[in-house]
Amino acid sequence: MLIRDVEVAGRGRVDVRVRGGRIAEIGRGLPGAADVDGRGGALLPGLHDHHVHLAALAAEAGSVRVGPGEVRGREGLAAALRAGAPGEWVRGVGYHESVAGELDRRVLDGLVPDRPVRVQHRSGAMWFLNSAALRAAGLDGTAGFDSTAGFDGEAGLAVDGRLWREDQRLRDLVPPVPLDLAGVGRRAARLGVTGFTNADPRPRDGLARMLSVLPQRVLVMSAEDPVKLMLDDPTLPTPAELASTIARLRPGPVAVHCVTRVQLLVTLLALDDVGPVDGDRIEHAAVVPAESVEWIRRLGVTVVTQPHFPVERAHAYAADVHPDDRPHLYRCRTLAEAGVPVAAGTDAPYGTHDPWAVMRAAVERADGEDVTPSAALRLFLGTPERPGKPRQLTVGSVADLCLLQVPLREALDALSAEAVRAAYVGGRPLHTP
Repeated sequence: MLIRDVEVAGRGRVDVRVRGGRIAEIGRGLPGAADVDGRGGALLPGLHDHHVHLAALAAEAGSVRVGPGEVRGREGLAAALRAGAPGEWVRGVGYHESVAGELDRRVLDGLVPDRPVRVQHRSGAMWFLNSAALRAAGLDGTAGFDSTAGFDGEAGLAVDGRLWREDQRLRDLVPPVPLDLAGVGRRAARLGVTGFTNADPRPRDGLARMLSVLPQRVLVMSAEDPVKLMLDDPTLPTPAELASTIARLRPGPVAVHCVTRVQLLVTLLALDDVGPVDGDRIEHAAVVPAESVEWIRRLGVTVVTQPHFPVERAHAYAADVHPDDRPHLYRCRTLAEAGVPVAAGTDAPYGTHDPWAVMRAAVERADGEDVTPSAALRLFLGTPERPGKPRQLTVGSVADLCLLQVPLREALDALSAEAVRAAYVGGRPLHTP
């Protein structure tokens, strides 16, 4: 494939020839008939979403959105969940307490008594089931509820319908949800996304095989390096225990989920103890106290963050996040200026699926963590295995490409998916006009 007249960083307007899935030539006036006329648009490495949950994203097509942006109040929530016929399962996603307060089985029974309903919290960590759903799943119970485990310790029965980190068990007890992976792939291709890192902490059996239908390249954590380690405050290991777990996984890298300051502290102490390796990552880094920034830099780990969350969730964070933590949320600029490798993931479906929206949010932040448009773009240009290391278009590099309608300077002014003209993986077209 010969792409004529495109803007390549550091090379100006050139032609690019692709052969065997890689870039074979870059230069002006390359011989041959053009397969694509770039018309002076920028040619970039394809965007890579470094933290996403693909099965959950694909399940959205068969789900009801009940987040703050979709419904308001109990009446709105009830109307959204009553969309199905009596007896049919309803799966709600994206819920936050700002919609209609705290949920449990009794609240849901009052809203929707005549069909099984399960609602996922926006964090992805909690499911709420009504009584009809608990009965249908064989999880009904009335005593001995352990709010940490989500089940009666002896009988395995949910009591108040609040199930914490029980996706794997629920998968075997509730009807399967249709997964529109083809739709996920098409939508991502239109955004210029040529790769994903799936970040499920406990991936279902056969997940890598299932995701292979996507036209994008997919790195699956826990099946490939890095292995994801999930931390939750109620079950938080000691630094020594986490270091022991990491040591057993060496020499491979790890990706540690950190959404509180205590989780970050335990992780940094553990990595100090066992020693970091190339490819270690901290996922989210939701709360990074200023005094820990130099510590992260010294360890050399990459932070894969969600710089859009303080923008998307500003109202909820103002109410939910402790005042001491608010200045330290999802740092981006501070980390980058300190020399910490930083990359971004959408965390979809728990955040927007659009990397360009994430970039805009990263630029527009008003908390001192804003970055330049070019730095925002680089958050999605890292290599899958080393997200903080930007890819370059050079002879011999893999031809995973994003072709824009306009020169890079114009694209950076808007940071909009409308600038994407085409996307290619290994020179194979994913999306063309």
